[in-house]
Amino acid sequence: MAAGAILAGLAAWQGAIAWQDQEAGNAAANPPADAPVDGNQAAPVAPPAAKAAPLIRGITPMAERVAVLGVLNKRNGIAREITVKPGQAVRLGDLIVRLRACEKTAPWEHEKLTGAFIQTDVRGRDNKWRRYFSGWVYAESPSLNVVEHPIYDVWPKSCAMNWPDAGPDTLVAAAPVGGASASIAKKSPEAAVAVAPAPETPAPATALDNSAR
Repeated sequence: MAAGAILAGLAAWQGAIAWQDQEAGNAAANPPADAPVDGNQAAPVAPPAAKAAPLIRGITPMAERVAVLGVLNKRNGIAREITVKPGQAVRLGDLIVRLRACEKTAPWEHEKLTGAFIQTDVRGRDNKWRRYFSGWVYAESPSLNVVEHPIYDVWPKSCAMNWPDAGPDTLVAAAPVGGASASIAKKSPEAAVAVAPAPETPAPATALDNSAR
C-alpha cells in the first residue's frame, strides 16, 4: 500500500468528527467541566458518533493506543510532553489538547509515518475558549499539517500500537509434505541387468598331448 493511501486512510478520521468542528468553530463556551486543571491528569472526552471501522486481527484497538505529544509555548520557550489515549484531553493553562486518534504505518510499509488527530482549544483574553486546530499532524513530516497559533505548537512524538506480522493480503506458503528434502517425483524401479555367462576358454596344448598324436 502506497504512502498516499496511508495518508488518505488517516485523513478519513476528519470526516468522522467534522460535526465537532462545526459546533466548536465559533463557540464561546467555557471549557468542559471534566477538563483537567493541569497537565498531570487526563480527562475522558466523548468519542465521535461515527461508525467504527472494521478491526484488523493483530492490530491494537484505537482505545488502547497511547500517544506522546510535544507541546511548545513559543512565548516563554517551555516545551513539555504529555501522554494521552484517544478520547482524552489535557489542559495546560490556557490550552486544551484533545487526542482523537493516533496511528503509525505498518512495519512492511516503505515510508514510515506517525500521525495523531488532535484538537486544540485556546482561551483568549475575553476568557472564552475557541477551537484553533482540528486535524492530523505527523511526526516525520510536520509540514503536511501545522498547528497555526502564535503561542502554542503541538506535534506527535510517538504512537504505541501493534501491527500483525504480515498484511491482510499476505499468503503463507504451506510446508512440503514429508519435509523439505522429500521428492514429489516417484522413483522408477531399477532395471534388471542380465549378465551373460563368460565363454569357456579351451585349455592350452601340452607337450604330452603332442607326443601322443
